[in-house]
Amino acid sequence: MPLNNAFRTLCLLGLPALLLFVVASGTAAEKSYAEHPGKEGNGDHVIGPDYEIDPDLTDKGNPKGKSFEFSMPLAESKIFPGDDKTLDPKKDVRKSRKIFVYIPAAHKDGTKAPILVTLDGPSRLNLVRNALDNLTISKDPDRRLPPFIAIAVENGGNDGKGSERGLEYDTMSDRFARFINDEVLPAVLNDPQIKAAYPHLAFTDNPWGKGIMGCSSGGAAALTAGWFRPDLFRRLVTYSGTFVDQQDDDAPEEADYPLGAWEYHSGRKLIETSEKKPLRIFTHVSENDNRAQDPEETYHNWVMANQRTAAALKAKGYDYRYVYSKATRHCDGKVFEATLADTLVWMWRGYHAD
Repeated sequence: MPLNNAFRTLCLLGLPALLLFVVASGTAAEKSYAEHPGKEGNGDHVIGPDYEIDPDLTDKGNPKGKSFEFSMPLAESKIFPGDDKTLDPKKDVRKSRKIFVYIPAAHKDGTKAPILVTLDGPSRLNLVRNALDNLTISKDPDRRLPPFIAIAVENGGNDGKGSERGLEYDTMSDRFARFINDEVLPAVLNDPQIKAAYPHLAFTDNPWGKGIMGCSSGGAAALTAGWFRPDLFRRLVTYSGTFVDQQDDDAPEEADYPLGAWEYHSGRKLIETSEKKPLRIFTHVSENDNRAQDPEETYHNWVMANQRTAAALKAKGYDYRYVYSKATRHCDGKVFEATLADTLVWMWRGYHAD
């Protein structure tokens, strides 16, 4: 029986049959999508100490997409309104956060676009833009990017424990993933300037078409978003990830994760002891990253944390790529300029339209 006829028949049979049809159809749709990225680029890599910018991260004069910017007042958010009881009143909270959007020239309005959310926006959006301009039209199938839409999200302000940024990025929960999915993405789709330029803009529903990239606590937020909500985000990019005990001491999540993101690789060893999740993960750390000489009991050695995170991903059999950069520091710009094109190409390996 044709699908439309079957649907009409089930409607006549009543709600239980209709719900069963919807669930079965959703399950079938999920199973119908499969990727075959292979293992190229996986594993541990050491780079440096000399660095040059990748030509694919420069302006080669290729067709440009369109850039947009708008603001989201924190007070209008239901998830991060800026008044959390754990916030330190001495640490400023932004009144509104800026959202930067880049839609590449290769995007066709009306197609369901993949997305990459980047944190601490605009951050490295200039490099992401150039990568899209150059690699969405690459003639090399092994060095090509899908025309994903880049969405750079500004944090809520300040840094560290007791800050709005720390609340958003370092908390071990699905709260930040929900914020991006439930509030930021709809705001992008409903922005008047964007709607005027792309009246049929739509994002893919496929979680394999949704990535998050961040550095420092933004890197921790990227991993945490995918870890707690792999149904929403599955491609995760972390540079100098803050997989240390940076979660606020007053956070209710301390009851389950007393060492914050340190729990991913040590303490509870979440990565190794949890069921493997459908995630593709890039991690990086610099040789001279934050507190590289700190002893383990501080729970704040970034190099140790990232090395252990990579080892845990390897032991669990994840598709992962770990880069250790010599003679560099925390969130070092030289590392982004040398690696981001390769990182994005590796991250999107295997992706195809639904």
